Amino acid sequence: MKMASRKTTSLLNHLLLLGALTLLSSLVIVKGESPYKFYTWTVTYGIISPLGVPQQVILINGQFPGPKLEVVTNDNIILNLINKLDQPFLLTWNGIKQRKNSWQDGVLGTNCPIQPNSNFTYKFQTKDQIGTFNYFPSTAFHKAAGGFGAINVYARPGIPIPYPLPTADFTLLVGDWFKTNHKTLQQRLDSGGVLPFPDGMLINGQTQSTFSGDQGKTYMLRISNVGLSSTFNFRIQGHTMKVVEVEGSHVIQTDYDSLDIHVGQSLAVLVTLNQSPKDYYIVASTRFIRSKLSVMGLLRYSNSRVPASGDPPALPPGELVWSMRQARTFRWNLTANAARPNPQGSFHYGMISPTKTFVFSNSAPLINGKQRYAVNGVSYVKSETPLKLADHFGISGVFSTNAIQSVPSNSPPTVATSIVQTSHHDFLEIVFQNNEKSMQSWHLDGYDFWVVGFGSGQWTPTKRSLHNLVDALTRHTTQVYPESWTTILVSLDNQGMWNMRSAIWERQYSGQQFYLKVWNSVQSLANEYNPPDNLQLCGKAVGRHV
Repeated sequence: MKMASRKTTSLLNHLLLLGALTLLSSLVIVKGESPYKFYTWTVTYGIISPLGVPQQVILINGQFPGPKLEVVTNDNIILNLINKLDQPFLLTWNGIKQRKNSWQDGVLGTNCPIQPNSNFTYKFQTKDQIGTFNYFPSTAFHKAAGGFGAINVYARPGIPIPYPLPTADFTLLVGDWFKTNHKTLQQRLDSGGVLPFPDGMLINGQTQSTFSGDQGKTYMLRISNVGLSSTFNFRIQGHTMKVVEVEGSHVIQTDYDSLDIHVGQSLAVLVTLNQSPKDYYIVASTRFIRSKLSVMGLLRYSNSRVPASGDPPALPPGELVWSMRQARTFRWNLTANAARPNPQGSFHYGMISPTKTFVFSNSAPLINGKQRYAVNGVSYVKSETPLKLADHFGISGVFSTNAIQSVPSNSPPTVATSIVQTSHHDFLEIVFQNNEKSMQSWHLDGYDFWVVGFGSGQWTPTKRSLHNLVDALTRHTTQVYPESWTTILVSLDNQGMWNMRSAIWERQYSGQQFYLKVWNSVQSLANEYNPPDNLQLCGKAVGRHV
């Protein structure tokens, strides 16, 4: 009995030791894992009057604009989205790369929409990112009703930033706005029409916003163009703006009197309150459209007793030449780090030979008597089955992989649900050719890219001599000027199904988009995550086993 008792005691001690080691191991893992942040957002309609006329808008947790997501590099976001609208709904996270995880991108090519009176929990990480971003609805024409908000990703403690820490930062969500209900606008497009000119502009959902600070201190302004169609020029009376970050890239710090910000773009500036204490005008005015609209706010010194006076700052002279020259002044800060401590410039993109070149030309054809928008003559039509699901489950007949050619052709315009196939670790040269007289804005989900060149007229291989192969900044959205071209380079290091689209929402809705399939024949969790446990199934994917 004593011998058995000793064996039992020894066994118990051994098990307790193993249990303690297991617990310690799990504690180490938890301690080393990036933090989790949990949110519950409810999407509803509400009636407000942004331009003085009551209209239906989309609210998130009763807010217009929606709540700010203020997170840190590598945070894990667990966001339960409850849809109380009368239509299916999705949010997309503009500029968040969704590393190895296009399952969470929130666009109709990757996700089934959240049905009315149901919910979906997004699970994603701000992996290796810092910077100024935003979210907005990707379904129907909901973006015209609101549902947008800011995403501000801050650096981890101990990771240096290449400028003095500002006293505080302000978020400015600026964009054009329509008084017309979003469903009416959508019906207008569905019937083959075009949108009217916007009715006005808003800053943070209002026509009058005030930002207050102390004299002598420096503040960060995080500015995003969340509008549907219009470039704007932004300026502050009596103050310069030092650009320090553009969509996650730290840039060479340059002072500007005014800045052109195109649809879908974001940047951060530092403003020092170094003038006499009073109120100063903040102005955003449309550019490159016939309808000239402006919205004004105030920069108020906390010790101000004097209202803003004098003329608001005027638009800079000219449009295309001035704006293109300014765009070329944005340069990557090669010695600064971004989310990681290593310098941005340690990736020598200019020394890599592209594996493929694409020239994508936008157009505005009539197809079957309806106004459509196209890429290399192909206008995208949405599928009830998300392309990501069709690809994952091997469902045929959902998308086309050969509709869009690598260069424009003279073929008659057509419609297709288009995928452009590429390989994991390809290094692409992409030229956006704009032969129209309107400004274009192009966005790629899942990535940022080097914007290496702007030019007027037609791009040809000889224009490569104009490309900046040293310190072009990286960003997720680039402008393409009227009757001009823009060249980008992109390293395809993020496997998945990624939406490449016009950020001008009418054009996106009516066909100026496609999906970039980044594929690796070796299926591995090192390259791409498995489908989430809560994957929603719709269309031809209903009944499939995850």
